[in-house]
Formats: sequence, structure tokens, C-alpha cells
Amino acid sequence: MIKIDLITGFLGAGKTTFLKKYADYLIRQGQHICILENDFGAVNVDMMLMQDMLCDSCDLEMVAGGCDKDCHIRRFRTKLIAMGMRGFDRVVVEPSGIFDVDEFFDVLREEPLDQWYEIGSVITVVDAGLEEELSDAGEYLLAAQAANAGCILISKCQTVSDERLQASITHLKRALQRAGCSRDVSSDIFCKDWTQLTDADMERIVNSGRRNASFEKYWFDQEKEFQTLYFMNRPFNGETITAKAREALTDPSCGAVERIKGFVRDKEGWLELNATRENFSLKPIEAGQEIIIVIGENLRKERLEHIFTAEPVHAMAGPETDRSE
Repeated sequence: MIKIDLITGFLGAGKTTFLKKYADYLIRQGQHICILENDFGAVNVDMMLMQDMLCDSCDLEMVAGGCDKDCHIRRFRTKLIAMGMRGFDRVVVEPSGIFDVDEFFDVLREEPLDQWYEIGSVITVVDAGLEEELSDAGEYLLAAQAANAGCILISKCQTVSDERLQASITHLKRALQRAGCSRDVSSDIFCKDWTQLTDADMERIVNSGRRNASFEKYWFDQEKEFQTLYFMNRPFNGETITAKAREALTDPSCGAVERIKGFVRDKEGWLELNATRENFSLKPIEAGQEIIIVIGENLRKERLEHIFTAEPVHAMAGPETDRSE
């Protein structure tokens, strides 16, 4: 049977950065893998970020949104059936940050997938600087993504104080309790600077498995609770996108903007944007496409359209040093 892993985590937690390390380790162990980007969005930026992983031992596949949830589930199932015939040793699924993990487990219980795939490890990435206040839907997603994880991997732990780190872990445990999950996750939390991860660390994570835990289902519609807006072919540079992204993240009239990601072209080449209220990253990338994606709750489309189409704004300072991963 093919091992299939799930790497999940809330918006901006750092899933894609860790996925690259995870895939690199599996490839170095001689495994033939496929990374499946499973996103509700109509445009999958993370798929573009993974292009440098393509090689004889690593394939990339994508399930994109732009449809209702039932259609998205059918596409996910159909993609897994097609991939099951290609002789992979392991499939690694990276979904959207607003992914309900029940979809993953439910699809893999169906025939013929239950005969082809064996769930390997469920890894949940949690930001060490996790926001103290999340919406009801955000709290539920945080808990649901962690409830069955064999490893809860803390990201960016070297960028925050010990007090902030402990507050984030306490928040996670509180979210689990609020969701009616009695599991104590303390022994499955892995906290280490990712630049210092060893092969022994990666082996532990790869073999962390999954946990059986129950929690109360919070029924919500991802497309109604969380919205995604796309701004394409906007000729921003590093200075203007820094100012615009910061404005959108901090201005309440925009709604609750959770994350902004995408690419802009500067005079020196392409830049990748990955921004939340807590972390801001703008760094060079080999190739991109002029697109900015805004994800959040109760987004005000007209206000955001104004920000991302207005005349260039001169930022007071350039982008901060990359703190995201």
C-alpha cells in the first residue's frame, strides 16, 4: 500500500516551507514521492513554490478549487485514484490553511482508496506566534487540524520569546478543550528551529503516525466563513506591495484579513510575498506570476480593490527581514 501523509496548519503557519524539508528528507531516503497540493482556491500559489522540488524522485500534482465543496471532494478522490496507479512509495498532501481534515479521512475510507492507501503521518504546523484571538471558525480549524496529529510541529519558535511560545501552546490546548477534545497533546509537540533539524528529527516526524481523538464538529461553510480575493496583473514592486499589504492587514475596514500571499516583479526580479498580521516576508524567488491573493473573514471587496488598484504608495521603509520561516 502507498503511505499517504497530511501536512496541515492554519493560514500562514509555514506548511510549504516545512513540506520542502520533509520532501527532501524522503527523497534522500530513496523514496519515490508525489506532493499533492489540495487547495480550495482557484489559483494555487503553493504549487508554484514547489516547482524546484520536481525531479525523477518527486512529482507534483494539484487539486484546485473554483467549485463547490462536493465537487472539490470528487476532484480530490479522482486525483488520488489516478495517482494510485503510478507506483509512488509515498504521497504527501498539503491542503489549504482552511481545510477541514475530515475530508482527508473520509475520502480515504472509500473504495478503492482504502485498498490502495495507508495513512502514514498527520503533521500539524502551528505558528509559535499564534494570534491570541481567533474567530469561532478559526478556533475550530486550529483544534480540528491538531486533534489527530501524530506530530504538532511549532514553526518560527526561534523568533518569539519563551512567554509568547508558551502562550501559543496554551492557546492550542484551549482550542482543543473548547472543541470537546480531551486529548493531551503535550508529548506530541515538537519545537525546534527548523534550520537545525537533523535527519534523526525528520525520521521522528516522518514516523509520528496519527492519533485517534474525538471532538465536536463545528459545521461551517469554508466559502462563506473564509473568502479569497485575487488581484492579477497588478504592476507592483517591493515597496508598493509592502505598503499595500500592511494597510490591508491592519485596516479594520478591509474585514478580517488573515493572510496575503503572491508574487510581484521588482527591478531586480521576482519577489514572493507571504504576510500575516504577525509575520511579513518578501524575498526573491526565481520565477513567479503577477498575482496577489488575500484570504480572510468578512472581507470588504470594494475596500481591498481600492487598496490594490490605487496609485503607488511610497512606504516609509522597505520590507522587514524575512521572519516567516
